[in-house]
Amino acid sequence: MCYSDACGSESDAVEPIGDVVELAQRGEGDAWRTLIDRCLPIIRAVGRRYRLPGSDVDDMTQIVCLKLFENLDNIRTPQALPGWIVTTARRECLHLVRRQSQLMLMPSVDELDGRETHDNDADLLRAELAQALREGLAELTHTQRDLLLLLTDDQPHSYREIGRMLAMPVGSIGPTRARGLARLRQSPAVVQYLAAS
Repeated sequence: MCYSDACGSESDAVEPIGDVVELAQRGEGDAWRTLIDRCLPIIRAVGRRYRLPGSDVDDMTQIVCLKLFENLDNIRTPQALPGWIVTTARRECLHLVRRQSQLMLMPSVDELDGRETHDNDADLLRAELAQALREGLAELTHTQRDLLLLLTDDQPHSYREIGRMLAMPVGSIGPTRARGLARLRQSPAVVQYLAAS
């Protein structure tokens, strides 16, 4: 996803992102703080798109900032920093999502009574649907996945905003959405979930 408007917009920002990165690489403390301030909204937006709880978004944000600090001197094209931030945040989100799905615990049968069974069945179905959708989304192209996640974000975005965030013409949003949804429906995980439900 292209977040250059959020992190590196040269019209809204005092300094181009490339200049801020170069100053931070030279050890300028103010530049590092500016860099983090400009990248935090991007990192958090990626976490929201993956539906991570607030505490996980905080953890993921700290990890991405630490990785940025560790790799700052290795960034050869400072203007490409927003893309690096998004890719790193995505990887950390996927890592957290996979870990959460492995840790998902189910109550024992002995703990269930008739009333709780209905609630737990609904919870189980929601968890299975969420897992199927995560697996299906992982099979899409980055553009299709990011577009579908933006279209279903808790904070609604206009097609114009989405086009700007994804560096995509507004006219191609509808067809890309349709292709992404069709591919998502054909995902083995989603097909299996729909067949079982």
